[in-house]
Amino acid sequence: QVQLVETGGGLVQVGGSLRLSCTASATIFGVYDMGWYRQAPGRQRELVATITFNDNTNYADSVKGRFTISRDNAGKTVYLHMNSLEPEDTAVYYCNARAQYDYWGQGTQVTVSS
Repeated sequence: QVQLVETGGGLVQVGGSLRLSCTASATIFGVYDMGWYRQAPGRQRELVATITFNDNTNYADSVKGRFTISRDNAGKTVYLHMNSLEPEDTAVYYCNARAQYDYWGQGTQVTVSS
């Protein structure tokens, strides 16, 4: 069982920045592929960015060039650096850990005001 705790959400103006953090309870964090997903009201959960155990990254087209995912295996933490935020980025952001099973955090709200 892996527990994930997200922090860093909040209210930001258009064009602003936020950094989300997700800390895992996993004994061996480095074996997990990690990801950030988001869900806006009335919409399905969608992939934002992923980073594999060996640091390969993947981004949704809508966030390429604005968001950066990174990981600190020693600190068992994955980050999502979000720049040039847009109202369309408003959603609950969820952290995901994937190995043999999928694990999810409780989510953190990001609201971008225009």
